[in-house]
Amino acid sequence: MAKLVDLELKKAFAELQVKMVETRKKINIIDAQIDALDKVLKFIESTRQELNVLPNDTNTYIPVSRMFLQADLGDLKENIEERVSILSKRITELENKKEYLERKLRESEDNIREMVQQRKEQIEDKTN
Repeated sequence: MAKLVDLELKKAFAELQVKMVETRKKINIIDAQIDALDKVLKFIESTRQELNVLPNDTNTYIPVSRMFLQADLGDLKENIEERVSILSKRITELENKKEYLERKLRESEDNIREMVQQRKEQIEDKTN
């Protein structure tokens, strides 16, 4: 009977460890994505500052795939604002997903602790 419980405990413990490792990997990937998006936002912010220095009648170009289209400065600024908005939303989504995964990771860790504690209690009950 004790061997059966030990095997079940080992199996459950192994499954929880696998979940924890996968969750940690996902969190690391999300961190890398957030860092990359932050770098893009910093680049866009520096571009925005440079554009604010230019006079309003300056000819500018909007990058489209492998080419550039001539556009007025207002259109370029709108394009940049749209990109900032999209990137900010994506970062918020990733941060929310990261928080969810961190909660899930803490729950898995708590479950492992609980399983170990229950096993200790079972062993203590049998010895008494």
